[in-house]
Amino acid sequence: MREFDLYDFDKTVYPQDSETVFLFYCILHRPYLLILAPYLLFNLILFFLRFGDKYKGKCFSFLRFIDGEKMAVKFWNNQKKRIYPIFNPDNRERPIVVCSASPEFFLKPICDEYKVDVMIATRMNPKTGEIIGYNCKDKQKPLRLAEKLPDAKFINVYSDSLKNDVHIFELGEKCFHAKKGVLTEMNINEIKNKIKK
Repeated sequence: MREFDLYDFDKTVYPQDSETVFLFYCILHRPYLLILAPYLLFNLILFFLRFGDKYKGKCFSFLRFIDGEKMAVKFWNNQKKRIYPIFNPDNRERPIVVCSASPEFFLKPICDEYKVDVMIATRMNPKTGEIIGYNCKDKQKPLRLAEKLPDAKFINVYSDSLKNDVHIFELGEKCFHAKKGVLTEMNINEIKNKIKK
């Protein structure tokens, strides 16, 4: 059985929802995408209002008009300075897993640079924005982890969201609530009680 530390990504090791920042970055650097802005904004609102994951794919429909993989590399070259020190490879005691709702193709450059051992994220066609399978969030995270790493043992689990990531906190021996790069250790009962309030 291999031991890992497990990290969420957005707002845990990076201060914002990185895929949303990426959307605006692409519009800024490819101004012709502005013609899609009303459509993208409409679907972004519906997605954040939890009308369904299909709207996330529609938010990424702009990928049809750019090279998404190259733009992801450029984005992270610009944004890596904002990654919190808690994610620094020098601070690690064991191999790490990143499990995120952001798209795989998008996180790959930054995960490679930060020497992430295993990355599990939303499978998305980088040429169309179409989600393949399910958005990797909430209850999907432990399912994807079990699929990829059936014999893994998770020691430390890090996330900014107690509610959305309670399912991965349940997998860890120790749980750390991340807020603006600062870690607070909590046990799973404390997390569940806080969610109920």
